[in-house]
This record gives sequence, structure tokens and C-alpha cells, in this order.
Amino acid sequence: MQPIILDTDPGIDDAAALSVAINNPELDVRLVTTVAGNVTVDKTTINALKIISFFGKAAQIPVAAGAEQPLIKPFEDAARIHGESGMRGYDFPAPTTAPLNQTAVVALKERLLASSEPVTLVATGSYTNVALLLSEYPEIKPKIARIVAMGGTLGQGNMTSAAEFNVFTDPHAAKIMYQAGVPIVMIGLDVTHKALLTYDTLQAIETANPAGKMLHDIIISDGDQGATGVAMHDVNTIFYLLHPELLTMKSYWIDIVTDGPANGATVADVRGAYHDGKVNAEVAVDIDAAAFNRWFLAEVRHMHH
Repeated sequence: MQPIILDTDPGIDDAAALSVAINNPELDVRLVTTVAGNVTVDKTTINALKIISFFGKAAQIPVAAGAEQPLIKPFEDAARIHGESGMRGYDFPAPTTAPLNQTAVVALKERLLASSEPVTLVATGSYTNVALLLSEYPEIKPKIARIVAMGGTLGQGNMTSAAEFNVFTDPHAAKIMYQAGVPIVMIGLDVTHKALLTYDTLQAIETANPAGKMLHDIIISDGDQGATGVAMHDVNTIFYLLHPELLTMKSYWIDIVTDGPANGATVADVRGAYHDGKVNAEVAVDIDAAAFNRWFLAEVRHMHH
């Protein structure tokens, strides 16, 4: 089993990623922390609790609420994509549990220090909590096996022409994370815009079971839909954890732009011109989209509501 911690901002695709992670027997989800991103942190926290409660895992998986706003940059949400609640489309019961009585950063520090083995940190929102953790408690770095981060792009952004949403939300946090000396896997738009969940897959999960119906209903209300399918950005991180062989990776040094018209851009030193051959990230550049769809459907079929 891979021990993982999810730092997330549900959000529709985050909710789908969380659903897969907490139901997959190969992943040991030790903690879920929340951050402001798709919607405000009070809402992302409630949404994380709703998903964990939906699957009856509230007793096993603690949730800690994190940063209410980015480190420096003013906060801008994505409610226009995810709805006011962040998970429109399905009527969840109110969560039965409350978040931990400690901040995300303290919960992260304590869970990591208490772990006998390094833990993979999966970051699917803006990286504010991660940056605060790495800055305030650098002693936890050896306990982080790697950070698998949804965000960034080698090509065109989805928030501005240069920047992807998670990095754009808190570029200063992204810069701290990429400079921290912890192994990073960047799962960006280069693959997430390719691995769309097709409408055939969505139709199949709708009738699979109650979990599939819930996921179908929130995904189909996503504002990020194309002609051929819906981008499930954050789910790609979980796919990578379980099937790294189905993605193509390249090693790059990634720098983060923190001001000007390219604010939030992830700049790869593709020519190897600036960092003496050093790299700080494994970057996903291609993915088997058909396999992603087959895998997602299989994962949903195994979910117990």
C-alpha cells in the first residue's frame, strides 16, 4: 500500500480524485487537507467531508482545514466552473463529522513526523498549505517521498494564456514548492487536457452504482466540458500513482513566474540552458487516454457507497 496525503480544493475533479483514492485498496489515505481554490476553504472543507462521509470513511480519514487565501496574491475562485458550493449537481447529506481541531499545516506536520515511512503528498489545489508546511517545518522534508502535483503546463494555460489555474491561484506557493528540494511530479494540462472522461464513460458510470451516479451528476455539471469529454484534471494524479507506466515523463527544471503578464506560468528549462543539468521535477508529457477511461470506469465499479 502506498501511504498518501491529499491536499485538495473540491471542486468537482478533486471530489472524483478523492473518491477514487479513498476506495482504492492500494492507497492508504492518511489525511485530507483543504485549501481555498475552486471555492473558499470553508466550502472545500465541507465538500471533502461530504465525499468521505458518502463512502462511510469519516471515522478512518481525518480532514484538516487549511489556508483561506494565497500567500500574497489576492484570491480568485473558480465558482463559475464548479458552482457556488463547489460540487453542484448532487444533493449530498450534511457531513456527519467536523474537521480536526488543528490547521492543515500542523496536521500535515504531525502526520508526516509520526509516519514510519515516507508519504506521498498529492496536491490537487493551489499549493499554499504545502508551501507553508515546507517553509515552517523543513524538518519534515525527509518524510515526503514525493509531491505529486496537479498543476502547470508546458504549453498554453487555462487561467491565462500562460498559466494553469492551481499555479496561478498562488504562484508564490508554487515557487516555494518547486524550490524546496523535494521530489516533484508535475501532472499538468499537457496530459489532463488529453485524458478527458468521454461521454460514453460518463454514461457507463451513471448506471454502474450509487457512487457512479453521484460522480456522473457532479461531473456532468462541470463548466469545463469539451465536445469529446470532460477534463478530470485531479484524477490524473491518482491514475499516475497507480499506473505510472501509462504516462510519459520527462525530467525538467521548472521555474515559476510570480509577476507580470505571465504570472503563474510554469517555465521548463527545455533547452537545459540554465541549471547545470539539474532538474527539479518529473513532468508528465503524454498519457494513454483510452486506458485512463477504462481505469476510471473500473475504479467506479468497485466503489462501495
